[in-house]
Amino acid sequence: MHRYPPIAEHGMIGDLQTAALVSSDGTLDWWCTPRFDSPSVFASLLDGERGGDCRLVGEAPDGNGMTTRQLYLSDTAILVTRFMTPGGVGEVADFMTPTESSAPEDTHRVVRVARVVRGTMAFTFACRPRFDYGRAPHTLARTGEHAAVFRGPGRDLHIQTTTGFPLGADGGDVTARFTLSAGQAAAAVLTSTASGAPAPRPPSLEEVADAFESCRAYWLSWLRACTYRGRWQDVVNRSAITLKLLTYRPTGAPIAAATMGLPEQIGGERNWDYRYTWIRDAALSVRALIDLGFHEEAQAFRRWLRDRIEAGPTASGEPLQIMYRVDGDPHLTEEILGHLEGYQGSRPVRVGNAAADQLQLDIYGEVSDALVVGDDIGAIRGWKALSGVLDWLADHWDRPDEGIWETRGGRENFTFSRLMTWVAFDRAIDAATRFSRPADTARWTGARDAVFEQILEHGWDDKRRAFVQHFGTDVLDASLLLMPRVGFLMPQDPDWVSTLDAMNEELVSDSLVYRYDPAASPDGLRGSEGTFNLCSFFYVEALARSGRLNEARHAFDKMLTYANHVGLFAEEIGPSGEQLGNFPQAFTHLALVTAAMALDEELGRAETRPPTGDHSHPATHGFTTPPEGGTGDTSG
Repeated sequence: MHRYPPIAEHGMIGDLQTAALVSSDGTLDWWCTPRFDSPSVFASLLDGERGGDCRLVGEAPDGNGMTTRQLYLSDTAILVTRFMTPGGVGEVADFMTPTESSAPEDTHRVVRVARVVRGTMAFTFACRPRFDYGRAPHTLARTGEHAAVFRGPGRDLHIQTTTGFPLGADGGDVTARFTLSAGQAAAAVLTSTASGAPAPRPPSLEEVADAFESCRAYWLSWLRACTYRGRWQDVVNRSAITLKLLTYRPTGAPIAAATMGLPEQIGGERNWDYRYTWIRDAALSVRALIDLGFHEEAQAFRRWLRDRIEAGPTASGEPLQIMYRVDGDPHLTEEILGHLEGYQGSRPVRVGNAAADQLQLDIYGEVSDALVVGDDIGAIRGWKALSGVLDWLADHWDRPDEGIWETRGGRENFTFSRLMTWVAFDRAIDAATRFSRPADTARWTGARDAVFEQILEHGWDDKRRAFVQHFGTDVLDASLLLMPRVGFLMPQDPDWVSTLDAMNEELVSDSLVYRYDPAASPDGLRGSEGTFNLCSFFYVEALARSGRLNEARHAFDKMLTYANHVGLFAEEIGPSGEQLGNFPQAFTHLALVTAAMALDEELGRAETRPPTGDHSHPATHGFTTPPEGGTGDTSG
C-alpha cells in the first residue's frame, strides 16, 4: 500500500465550477474537471499509484532539514505552501481564478507559482495525470521546452511553464528541476480543455502575477458582503469562502463536499461520493450564507430549486429527488471503482450515489426554511412551485422513509423527518399569510397540527425522558438537536432540556457528538464511524440557546482545535482526533457558521443582563472537587 497524507493535510482551491486539493507537502492529489462531479485527472488521494498527481516542492540541500507550512492568504482561496531550510525559504502559491461567467466552461486552470523569499532553493516538479479515475490511458506530446500536452479520452491537459522552468519527460509523464534565488519566481499553468481544443497561449510571469491579483481581488470583494462582525470573524470567513468554493456558479447548486471515497472509518466500507447537490445540504448551506449577508447565492439556488420542481415529479412520484448533479441531472448511478485501492486501503471506492433514489421527507422542511427567509419570499414562480410541493406533502407526510442519515437498513418513521415536515408547513403558512399568497392554508394547518401531535405522541419516550430517533425505539439521534432552532419547542422547555441531557450522556464524548449508535439502531452497513462534525456544532448551538453558555463556548473552542492547519473540516473526527470522511464538508462549515452566530447572539444577551448564574455542568468546562467519599470520576 502506498503512503497517504492525512485527510486533514490539505487545502482546497477552486474556480466555482471545479475544485482541487493540495497537500501540505505541495502535492496536488485531487482534481476533477470540468465540473466537481466530472471524472478525475488527479486522484492519488484514492490510489497513490494509479490515481495521478502533480508535485511542485522545494528541496532540502542535504535531503533533510526541511520544514513545511501551509496557509491561505488572508480572506482568499489562494493557498501557499512554504518550504524552509537553513539555506533558503521557498513558497508555492496555488490558485484558480473564479470565472465571472455564469455559463458552464470547458476550460479550467490551476496556477502553481514557485518563488524564493530568502537564500536559494531548488524545486522539483512532476506531473502525472491519470484520466477517468485512473482507468484511461493517455499520450504525451512535447510542444516546446516549456510546454506539453497530455491527451486522454475527451480531455486534454496542457502544461505550460514560464522562463526558468524547463520541462523534461519521464515516460508518459512530465518532470522538471530548477533553482531560484531570493526575489525570483517561476510558474506552471495546468489547463484542462476538451479534446482537440487549441492550446492556451504560453503565460508570462507578468500575466501570472495579474491572475494572482485578480484572484485575490475577487475573494476580498466577495467577502465584503459578509455582515458577520462577531467574535470568530476569521473562522467564519474561512467557512463562508469554503461554502462558496463548493457552489457551482452556473446553476447556484452547492455540493456536499469536494471529494468522493474518503472513508468514515479507515479500512471500512462507508466511502461515499459527495460531489453532488443534496437538497438538504444545499438548503442549509444557502441559509447559512443568507444569514451572513450573501443574498446572490440564495437567488441562484432558488432558481435551481424551482427548475427542479418544475421539471416534474420523480419516477416514484415525489416532487423532488433528494440529490442531483450540479446541472440538475437526477441520474447518479452508483458503481464501484474496483481498480482503486482506496484511501489507506479503504474499499470499495464508489462513484455515483445509490441514495439518490431514497425517500427523505425532511428535505421539504429545509427547502421551505431556506426559501422563505424573513421578508424575502422570492419570485412568484418560486412561490407557485413551493405551494405545489406543500399540497403534495399534505397528502404524503405520514410515511416511513430512510431519514436524514440515509440508512440502508429499511424505512422507519423518523422523528426528524416529521419535525422537518412540520417546519415545511409552518414556514409556508406564515409566508402565505404575511404576503397574501394564494394557498390552501387551512389544509396545511391541519397537516402541521397533525404532525405536531404525532411527534409528541410517538417521537417521545417516557422512560428515556427524551425525543428519540424514530417511532417505536428508545434510540437517541443527534439530528434532533435542531428542535429548538426550528421553533418546535423552546430551548428551556423541560422536555427539551431532558432530551439534551440524555444526548449529552449517551452521544457526546468530550464535546464531540455521534449521530446515533449503529449498534442500537442498525443502519445496514458494516463497521463504525467517528463523531459527526455537523452534530458537534449543532450541539454547541443547542447548548447556547438553552442558556448553558460556559458549556457551549468551551465545546465550540474545543471543536475549533479539530480544524486543520488552514481552517478546514472533513465530515467526522476519529478516535485519535483525526479527520475522516469527505473533505472539506459543507455540512460541517455551515454548522460552524450557525453555531458561531448563535453563540455570539447569546453571549451578547448575557452581557446586557444582570448575572444570574450559568446552569452549565461544571465538570465539562473546569475543575471540580469530588464529593466527600467520592472517587473524583466526572466522566459520563
